[in-house]
Amino acid sequence: MRCMPPNFPRAWAFPETIKVFQTPTQLVILDEFNASYRQVFFDGRKLPEDMVPTWNGYSVAHWEGDTLVVESAGYRDDSWLDTAGNFFSSEARVTERIRRPNFGSLDIDVTVDDPHVFTKPWTVALHMRPLVDTEMIDFFCQDNNKDLQHLVR
Repeated sequence: MRCMPPNFPRAWAFPETIKVFQTPTQLVILDEFNASYRQVFFDGRKLPEDMVPTWNGYSVAHWEGDTLVVESAGYRDDSWLDTAGNFFSSEARVTERIRRPNFGSLDIDVTVDDPHVFTKPWTVALHMRPLVDTEMIDFFCQDNNKDLQHLVR
């Protein structure tokens, strides 16, 4: 087992709790899995030309009506898209369109564009139910876990 950080967009599908804080210029997303975080800037800046590759990439956003459009790039070449080990490269561009159509729903459309790995961009729609007033607990993956057959999804 490889304990990869819960990089986005993969982390949206994890069962651990994600908590989102919004300030006037950014979102801060906390993830229980490996006590991770992500920053999304919506202060008007653009994606940098030369990014240091990171697990979550570098994210900037803007509003289109009631949809937050998050554009990310600058990922590491060893980042995973899912728990099966499907990957994307440092050339990947990810666009997330985040909407809250009502109090009990959060819709996220994730588009992955990586010409190094995929023949064309593809999109997946995620439908989530926000948990309000929920406390987080930290969870750390144990690298080299020898009891994988007892892990239950």
